[in-house]
Amino acid sequence: MELREIRDLCEKIRTNINHVIIGKEDVIDHLLIAMVASGHILLEDVPGTGKTMLAKSTAKSLSCDFKRIQFTPDLLPSDLSGINFYDQKAGEFRFRPGAIFTNILLGDEINRATPRTQSALLECMEERQVTIDGVTTPLAAPFMVIATQNPVETQGTFPLPEAQLDRFLIKTDMGYPSTEDGVSILSRFKSENPLDAMEPVATAADIIAAQQSYTAVHVSQGMLTYIVQIAEETRRHPDIILGVSPRGTQALLKTVQVHAILAGRDFVTPDDVKAMIRPVFGHRIMLKNSARVKKGMNFEILDFILSRVTVPTEDLEH
Repeated sequence: MELREIRDLCEKIRTNINHVIIGKEDVIDHLLIAMVASGHILLEDVPGTGKTMLAKSTAKSLSCDFKRIQFTPDLLPSDLSGINFYDQKAGEFRFRPGAIFTNILLGDEINRATPRTQSALLECMEERQVTIDGVTTPLAAPFMVIATQNPVETQGTFPLPEAQLDRFLIKTDMGYPSTEDGVSILSRFKSENPLDAMEPVATAADIIAAQQSYTAVHVSQGMLTYIVQIAEETRRHPDIILGVSPRGTQALLKTVQVHAILAGRDFVTPDDVKAMIRPVFGHRIMLKNSARVKKGMNFEILDFILSRVTVPTEDLEH
């Protein structure tokens, strides 16, 4: 697939999602970037801001298998991965697949499940496979987890550990709509749910082709150095006790390549890095307790680091 075709594909999906989701262009772009880059996305915000609706709109825009699972404290790992059970009629063990055997998995309120259940996602999110009773089974392609969580309510929740957060390519917030967008939402939903009328505009094969082609975007040696230097600064900052790992720099590289495609370019610029630094690095740094008190402090620190790292000035197109 040509880079121009990837951009056209994303534009078709975005337009389709916009029939339901209003005024969230940045969030939709983050979701599309995660999809093309073969990653997963964590949507965080208070209830009622459209997290689940965005996930469902994305799933209905694609002719792919979709499953939704509500994470609760009594959810078991086998509910996600599946289980071997004894069929008395057949006199043999049979495998009952869990929710992860799909193309798009919506994990609603993921932080309500216990750490044991959350850890069931680690292997399938990173390696696109699941191991049950010693037997490893690959997952169908494409495979994407769209998870949601409420950052305000803490009772009955289990915060995602750093290893689990690191599996998400992007973490983004929905945010409240503007007054104009709020009125548009009421007008659009007052008589019917536009989600019911949505039709697929892309196939699983389209997504796979885009995932196999986006890496053709050129990234200069200077841009690679720029990404690594930003990550190194997060490891040295006095208010950060856990900086960005090499896996985090790889995640940023993937996302900036797709971001460049959406911007109509076949090469990466510093603006691509600056646009993706918050959604990719924001959840990969751990602040000291004194710095955690202020909301958004992780973004302020990343902005400060960006201002300190020298921006490459070489010819980025070659």
